[in-house]
Amino acid sequence: MRYKFILFLIVVATFSIHAQERDTITKAIDTTAIDTVMTKVALQDSADMPQDTLGNVQDSVRKETRKERRAREKAEKEREKYYYKDIKKDSTRLEIEHLSRTAWKRSLILPGWGQYTNKGLWWVKVPIIYGGLVTGYVVFDYWQWYYKKFLDELDYRIKYNDEPNDPDLINWGTQGLVQQKDYGRRNRDLTILITAGFWGLNVVEAYVDSMLKYRWNIGSDMTMKIRPTLMPSMNTALVGSHALGGFGVTPGIKLTMNLK
Repeated sequence: MRYKFILFLIVVATFSIHAQERDTITKAIDTTAIDTVMTKVALQDSADMPQDTLGNVQDSVRKETRKERRAREKAEKEREKYYYKDIKKDSTRLEIEHLSRTAWKRSLILPGWGQYTNKGLWWVKVPIIYGGLVTGYVVFDYWQWYYKKFLDELDYRIKYNDEPNDPDLINWGTQGLVQQKDYGRRNRDLTILITAGFWGLNVVEAYVDSMLKYRWNIGSDMTMKIRPTLMPSMNTALVGSHALGGFGVTPGIKLTMNLK
């Protein structure tokens, strides 16, 4: 009897599982059919929809063009020009930044132009700038001549089987000529880099001078006074085995500077 009851439970469980599988398949088919019908309805609605409405929907989801992206980036940069961390800059700061940009851009185009724009000691800075540039050119010209001298001698000896050509280099061997040629080229290239750095330093100086001049103006009325004075001091001298303590005064000089 017990075995029959167990067999009955197995048969019932089998039929229940089979029925659940059929219900799941039927629901999936019904869902697919419903989705198909909804898709057809949506297509019909879009076909019946006016063209202008359909175009608006498509425009709302289309990708950004390259021209639009450039316009957006330009607008963002323009906003950064007038805002600092979401705080709008006042007219004074904008004018100071404009003057600083003008100074360094002019110095980049023509050395000394930014210093002249900033006024001040431009008549001292401009000769120093052009003196440095002229010195750089003279040094470059020397090392270029030095490099070409040894290079031409090497080319001549290679072409004519080690026969010397330059009377100044008769006693030089091939290895020595190669080393001096490389030495001259290295110094020539280094001179170019230093001169370019000096040009860049001229640009930086124009920008920094403009920033300091218009943002932190301490004025030109600086008065300095020097006068004698008496400063308090402590007496700790020793007399024999006894210490003489106390306060006294010591003559000194007092320097006073007024910044207005």
